[in-house]
Amino acid sequence: MSRLKSLYDADFNLWVEETVKKLQAKNYEEIDWDNLIDEVAGLGRSEKRELENLLTRLFEYLLKLACWKSEREYNLGHWAGEIQNFRNDFLEILETSPSLKPYLIEVFDECYQDARKIMIKRTGLDPQIFPTEPIATVEQALDEDWLPNINS
Repeated sequence: MSRLKSLYDADFNLWVEETVKKLQAKNYEEIDWDNLIDEVAGLGRSEKRELENLLTRLFEYLLKLACWKSEREYNLGHWAGEIQNFRNDFLEILETSPSLKPYLIEVFDECYQDARKIMIKRTGLDPQIFPTEPIATVEQALDEDWLPNINS
């Protein structure tokens, strides 16, 4: 087991390959269980972090579209395309891991606030232009047919 632990630190990919071989051979006594457990737990954390990043980026583009009037006409197509890309990525994650939907709801407001802060800094616009409350519901944010009202 100490060889596998040192392999984990020296060459992660080789450690993964060796661990898979040990699991396939049902050679459980030679598995580096501590690092394997950490890696499996990390998979869940990684998906949650990816969901947070996607939601924050989605809100950035929804806020651009809704609030950055001086740039809207020039960037409308690009921003709408990015919004669709983020929605596609979201739906793919939720399709393979539907149990993450409650987590999405849990971090929804926090991700909106993060996106709002980013947009305030990025645009240099008056912070009051960006609503303090989310500009979309969870359903609207993920609905590929919904965009914020841009007629004003």
